[in-house]
Amino acid sequence: MTQPGRPLFRRSPHGGWSPVQLSPVILTVVIAALAYNTPRRMAFSRLLPAAPALAAAMWPVLPTVLLGTVCLFLMIGLSIVFPGLGTWWTAGGIVAVTVAAAYGSHVRLQRERTLFQVRLVADAAQTVVLGAMPRRFGGIEIDSLYVAAAAEARIGGDFYEAADTPYGVRLLIGDVRGKGLPAVGAAAAVVNSFREAAHDEPDLGGVARRLEASSNRYSAAFPPEDLVERFTTALLVEIPRERDSVRVLNCGHPPPLLLSRGNLRTLHPSAPSPLLNLAELIGDQYTVDAFALTPGDQLLLYTDGVTEARDLDGAFFPLEDWMRRQNTAHPRELLDSLHHDLLGYSDGGLNDDIAALAVRVG
Repeated sequence: MTQPGRPLFRRSPHGGWSPVQLSPVILTVVIAALAYNTPRRMAFSRLLPAAPALAAAMWPVLPTVLLGTVCLFLMIGLSIVFPGLGTWWTAGGIVAVTVAAAYGSHVRLQRERTLFQVRLVADAAQTVVLGAMPRRFGGIEIDSLYVAAAAEARIGGDFYEAADTPYGVRLLIGDVRGKGLPAVGAAAAVVNSFREAAHDEPDLGGVARRLEASSNRYSAAFPPEDLVERFTTALLVEIPRERDSVRVLNCGHPPPLLLSRGNLRTLHPSAPSPLLNLAELIGDQYTVDAFALTPGDQLLLYTDGVTEARDLDGAFFPLEDWMRRQNTAHPRELLDSLHHDLLGYSDGGLNDDIAALAVRVG
């Protein structure tokens, strides 16, 4: 996409111009060479309108018009060398295609500018919903991964946050059911509520009730018939100052993984807690489970986009087996490896947003 202050043609990593960007020029040279060096009856010159048509897909308006002009003069020059080529018909085709290509280039650039503005808005929304990472709180290192399933997307309904509070380091990760702006709005409501409640509430159950209240207030803006379809899974984690244990409150979210001295443990809840937006239907009884921690332990929090990634045969990504094979000590390296292996496993065809938090206890 052409942006202000950037060169017209993008250079390749090795220095010169990108072959893709220069392909219209290369095509023009090849057609002219074939027209000059082959018998007149083959009439390769009639292919010259293809060059400005190709340029419209990647060049701005002025270079496209200039290339069309070059093709026109090439056609006139060839007609002098080889009379009877049907010059005026081909020249008319070059002019018509160049005009159409210039208009197509203009429309494409307008759409790219619009997409660029949309991306700016999405990036701004991302900074609001997803906290900046990495972070280090004392001896606890935290890093994050976010991958949108849609190629042009920046953010969806997955979310995470981390906060250093008087009660220890508290983490949140979750997934809003649905897509688009309503899901982003619901995620923002939950994350913003967590940023306040994590510092105020002495226990995770109180934090969960605050998240439930914020989620309900956001959902109240939608028609009642949509409420059944609007719920959010969430996972709350607390690592106290002593760093000798981890407390987990799971509201219908995939359980975190704890890798401790080569042994992997899945931190399943002892009793289910209600998903956000469903506490009024099934009760607001929240269960907090505690698990032992030792220095060097690694904790992985993730959304279901990770475990539901499929290979070409439809098999799910074996996250627990994958985690057992990891020996890196740094959260960033762990998440980079997860991203790489997910893309390889699914052949780049991720069907859902992915969010993950990696935590290392020092």
